[in-house]
Amino acid sequence: MRRLNWYIVLVGSLVTVSLILYFIQISVFHRTADTFFYMLQDLAFVPIQVLLVSLIITGLLNMREKRLRLEKLNMVIGTFFSEVGTKLIAFFSDFDPGLSNIRRNLVVTRDWSNHEFLQVRKNLGSYDYGVEIRKLDLENLRIFLIGKRNFSVRLLENPVLLEHESFTELLRAVFHLTEELASREDLEKLPQTDYDHLAGDIKRAYVLLVNEWLDYMRYLKDNYPYLFSLAMRTNPFDQDASVIVK
Repeated sequence: MRRLNWYIVLVGSLVTVSLILYFIQISVFHRTADTFFYMLQDLAFVPIQVLLVSLIITGLLNMREKRLRLEKLNMVIGTFFSEVGTKLIAFFSDFDPGLSNIRRNLVVTRDWSNHEFLQVRKNLGSYDYGVEIRKLDLENLRIFLIGKRNFSVRLLENPVLLEHESFTELLRAVFHLTEELASREDLEKLPQTDYDHLAGDIKRAYVLLVNEWLDYMRYLKDNYPYLFSLAMRTNPFDQDASVIVK
């Protein structure tokens, strides 16, 4: 209500000032016809002004705002992969029996074009992700994920992520896996049906992780070469990767 009153006062003040100026003009120059002529001429241009403001200026402002939101979003995604994502990919891929079939295709280099990123993403659509659940150290995975649980919750609460459904789905998958592991007292004495259930939860997170990681690598290559350099040197799929610059 207070804000509405402020608008009413502002509009009334501006209209009053305009009327006073028109009255002064007529009183000084005594050219009423000319005054109304130019007034109508100015009013005739108002729709064009509205068009310029609404379509062009507003469009430019929206583009700038969208770019800023994208920057913030990718900062959040980068933080996730630094803290959780890259380590999880390495953990899962080490127990992926079919990894040798796709590992070479995931060694991203500076020479990759956008077409190559899209092609790899498309080819991975038919890949059967999976982990050998009996070989995977579920206890270490549980300790790691529980240690990052508060971090994951804070990311889920970030309003920036509302515009990125696939990454939000990834966070939910990782958080769900954390809760599944945290809810079990002894991860070494589970029935096969429960191991199969956990394997499905891991597979869901694994698929989403790889897809988001590829998108993030493409973003870094196009926008931040120095961050892309570090990401290549810590690529969880590259057996020869080393953070040490040689």
